Amino acid sequence: MTRLISAGRDAFSYPDRGATAERPLPAGYHHLHHRTRIGHGRAAFEAAGIAVTTFRAHRTSGMRVRGDIDGTVAVRPGSRVTVGIGFGPLRIEAPCQVVWTAYEPVRIGFAYGTLTGHPECGEESFVVAMDPDGTVWFTVTAFSRPACWYTRLAGPVIPFLQLRYARHLGRHVRRLASAA
Repeated sequence: MTRLISAGRDAFSYPDRGATAERPLPAGYHHLHHRTRIGHGRAAFEAAGIAVTTFRAHRTSGMRVRGDIDGTVAVRPGSRVTVGIGFGPLRIEAPCQVVWTAYEPVRIGFAYGTLTGHPECGEESFVVAMDPDGTVWFTVTAFSRPACWYTRLAGPVIPFLQLRYARHLGRHVRRLASAA
């Protein structure tokens, strides 16, 4: 079951909360949809789901994750995290809040939305799904647009980097699922 957090407590930097759980994605944003084949069977599905919902996949991919998530407990709506990329003074911090989660027999994942101070505004979902034939997929779906001067200045480089990261994250989810 997909659960959405209430709109009253939000400090989100965009109005389209929960849109990655629905289709079509809202207009006025860059859209990303990338799918990676993870493996086959219930064990791969469950291992990939745990790697995604505990942020283990993010951490092993080189991202710094801080916040309500300690790496052992699965995310829940309302969890706040700050994802960081870069080194030292060149680190970019990106505050987010989990908008929805899915813990279903053949679908596990979540989406987080950007909070004030994030260099982009929008939402990104990370979902592991198992087809009827047992094939396991990891999908990243996002919509975003620049929220600060340096992401506006970077222009088309940002969507390119987002796609590269989605591919990179997919490889880490696959590796973590196969190691389980």
